[in-house]
Amino acid sequence: MLPVLFGISVAVFLIVHSIPGDPADVLLGQNATPEKIKIINRQLGIDRPLIVQYLNFVWDIFRGSLGTSFYNKESVTSLILGRLPETGMLLTGGVILSILIALPLSIIAASKRGALRDQLVRAIPIIGLGMPQVWVGVMLILLLGLKYPLFPVGGFGNTFPERLRSIFLPALTIAILLAPILIRSLRASMLEILDSDYVLTARAKGISTARITRVHVLRNAMIASVTVLGINIAYLVGSMVVVERVFAIPGTGSLMIDAISRRDYPIVQGVTLYFAVVVVIVNLITDLILAALDPRVVLK
Repeated sequence: MLPVLFGISVAVFLIVHSIPGDPADVLLGQNATPEKIKIINRQLGIDRPLIVQYLNFVWDIFRGSLGTSFYNKESVTSLILGRLPETGMLLTGGVILSILIALPLSIIAASKRGALRDQLVRAIPIIGLGMPQVWVGVMLILLLGLKYPLFPVGGFGNTFPERLRSIFLPALTIAILLAPILIRSLRASMLEILDSDYVLTARAKGISTARITRVHVLRNAMIASVTVLGINIAYLVGSMVVVERVFAIPGTGSLMIDAISRRDYPIVQGVTLYFAVVVVIVNLITDLILAALDPRVVLK
């Protein structure tokens, strides 16, 4: 984890500082003058050499700090922690809905290869993978938020039930894009296992199809699908920025976009590093789940 995070910190630092625009110019607005810009840059410490700025950034991380926001003078760590519930609920909701959609459809398709229901389920990945996130989100807002006002079209709510209703549409947006990938992976794995010798032996012993699917097929098929899910959750962490913006959810993605527009380097660096840590943790959890599902995997 440490080499990966170190490499990400270097890349993020260099990319952020290559963004066109001057933070001091953004902070001063119409009052910006060359003299004032120099003073602000000196106060913010961005007039120093990049290597010095990077070492200060790394030193702050070792002290448990991600720096202070240029724009509102608040701790970046506290700003990120204040947005974590929104992003965490949205990501969790999207993954749960994806599994709830993909699991039954994969079972339906694999149980009757080549039948009409199998063909219909196989068409879902083709359609789902071809739809952009922004378009899916806007269509859900128009359909389930405006034409049939079943769910809020933005915000996060105050109570837990309100928050569950608020994240349903953005979570469904994530699920519509993630579920097709899971369906294709899970269906292919189930078909391969259904043709295996031990499944044929179980059928010959008179074990019911439902029990074979539940005990033998589904668990083994999930081994490959867990890997696919873990990889795509890591991808979703970055794409959450778009979903949060479309549905006006005040999560870490919205914080990132606002920070980019203001050239608020500490926030952009902090949020990106937070995303990187989440991705690394997701990969670790994926390995642990694989070890639990597959006795052939040995953790060392």
